[in-house]
Amino acid sequence: MKKGLFSLASLMLFGFMTNAQKVEFEEYDLDNGMHVILHQDNTAPVVITSVMYHVGAKDENPERTGFAHFFEHLLFEGTENIKRGEWFNIVSSNGGSNNANTTDDRTYYYEVFPSNAVELGLWMESERLMHPIINQIGVDTQNEVVKEEKRLRVDNQPYGNLLAEIKKNLFFKHPYRWATIGSMDHLDAATLEEFQAFNKKFYVPNNAVLVVAGDINKSEVKKMIKDYFGPIPRGAEVGRDLEREEPITETLKATAYDPNIQIPAIIAAYRTPSQKSRDSYILNMISSYLSGGKSSVLYKKLVDEKKMALAVQAVNISQEDYGTYALFALPLGDVKLETLLSEMDEEVVKIQTELISERDYQKLQNQFENQFVNSNSSIAGIAGSLATYYMLYDDVNLINNEIDIYRSITREEIQAAAKKYLNPNQRLVLEYLPKKDDK
Repeated sequence: MKKGLFSLASLMLFGFMTNAQKVEFEEYDLDNGMHVILHQDNTAPVVITSVMYHVGAKDENPERTGFAHFFEHLLFEGTENIKRGEWFNIVSSNGGSNNANTTDDRTYYYEVFPSNAVELGLWMESERLMHPIINQIGVDTQNEVVKEEKRLRVDNQPYGNLLAEIKKNLFFKHPYRWATIGSMDHLDAATLEEFQAFNKKFYVPNNAVLVVAGDINKSEVKKMIKDYFGPIPRGAEVGRDLEREEPITETLKATAYDPNIQIPAIIAAYRTPSQKSRDSYILNMISSYLSGGKSSVLYKKLVDEKKMALAVQAVNISQEDYGTYALFALPLGDVKLETLLSEMDEEVVKIQTELISERDYQKLQNQFENQFVNSNSSIAGIAGSLATYYMLYDDVNLINNEIDIYRSITREEIQAAAKKYLNPNQRLVLEYLPKKDDK
């Protein structure tokens, strides 16, 4: 959802920069199993109230994909005490803004308010959890909203289906194989009872983390949290027994067509380990080495020097269960896709056979130091990080010490990870082509 209402308070939030120092926080559990994290920073009169639920696209029925993203919209419809269509009016009239977003692994809702409205934010999030109204009019309304979002951001967007094509050709058993936005046919076919059952299963306090960050008085906020969230009954425990993928042992090949593009793309995608693994951090460094900025290896080679590519990128899409490492390039002129792939492979082989230079290694360290500082430079960033590290990494302290993982990674480990994961017999090669009339 991108229709958040911005105000002076939100501008203050995103413009306010904190010092690069240790993030202090307090965490505890309510009796109903809801985890609470508090971060107090009284340097600006802004507060963020946020709730992350451990539910994403991977928790859906394969015949009902898109439910998690749909709920991101549906739970703004209204509650027993917030009239339908009034959510955004209440937020904006109190100087605030709000938004939500969904991934394959979690759904995140938040409000930004002047600090004197922290109780309002807590009440609204408790209402979303305790008293949501899920009826047919809300489902029908948000069905049209989601369809329009899909048309705008996926179906009519150049390269809009690229990630979906990678996923369906790289995963065969695990639910990462479908797109987060899901299938509109599945949403059309779903009954009201199915939506209500999804809410009952996943939107429970023991499947959520509440983060309150900013200009707060912790003792006062704790009482508010107890009053508003404490009475919410605990739900049944959410169990997951997701199928694991068999290793890829030979090159997979696929072709996809997009009517919105004129320039084809070549993608080499590899299935990589969970974001919680050390190897995932190492692969993040390899992607930065290859394409992190205009001075990176692939950009200098293919865009600047050889002028073979309009764009080139290496990225490790890290997620809770698996990651997806992808090499991507757009050819310039008549350069063949297989030529671009060969050129990218050449640089991967260099990492596998030679240690990167000490200078490049130090450059990487500087890049990740900078990213780490920036991630904790706003109250919004801190709140999101606290929720994410708790829910998806099981370690809130990563907000302060994750950079130590990067600092400890050696050039030898970079070489070893490239050898282990980035081999031609372990990947998908996808040609993403302009759609012709006969396709």
